[in-house]
Amino acid sequence: MSNVVEERLRSLTRLQVIDSKLDKIHRLRGSLPEEVSDLEDDLEGLETRKSRIEEEIQRLNDEIRDRNTKIEDFRTQIARYEDQQMNVKNNREYEALRKEIEYANLEILTSEKKIRQFKEQIEQKNVLLEQTSHHVEDKKNELEEKRKELEIIIEDTKSEEKVLKSISENAASKVEDRYLIGYQKVRHNMRNGLAVVTTDRSACGGCFSIIPPQVHIDLHRRERLIHCENCGRILVDDYFFEEINTELEKAGV
Repeated sequence: MSNVVEERLRSLTRLQVIDSKLDKIHRLRGSLPEEVSDLEDDLEGLETRKSRIEEEIQRLNDEIRDRNTKIEDFRTQIARYEDQQMNVKNNREYEALRKEIEYANLEILTSEKKIRQFKEQIEQKNVLLEQTSHHVEDKKNELEEKRKELEIIIEDTKSEEKVLKSISENAASKVEDRYLIGYQKVRHNMRNGLAVVTTDRSACGGCFSIIPPQVHIDLHRRERLIHCENCGRILVDDYFFEEINTELEKAGV
């Protein structure tokens, strides 16, 4: 029975040591993955804004072109109406043509006013487009730097992480499901990821609560699974950490 418990404690300790090494790699990367993701989202938003501004400028230019076409059409109409005025037979026809000319001139003035407004809007949009383009370039440069920084760290730790993940999976496979679930639950709830700890000066190595003398005796016996009454972490004898660390050092991990 004691051998079964001892092997269980050894497996849990091995799993903790490996997972702690993986945690160290992830801490080395820090918040870079999140920063890269946020920068990618920001860049996508800026590029979308830039595209919308460009589309709006294009729409305004199309409006100007359409208005210029209308002005030319109305001027052509005015010239035709003026020619027709020279050949009218009565005042009623003359007045009708005069009203058409007035309407055409009014439409020309309206279109010219609209063109001025559109040009003002284009100037404003061009300023905004230039600012947004600068933001896009700055964000691209920042993103490229962060990506390179992250790629370097990933490349430096890739092989080690692969080995550790393989060992972690192998170690987890040797722990009974209920103990593995308990380990993962405790580990998930701890900020430092420590679910299995040894004692430190008669205290829990995780929360530093004082451990009763009898618990220290039980730890050395390695006959049962012991949890810290304060934080719930699994307590093990120093021997297991020393053994596992020596084992991993010999394996070059």
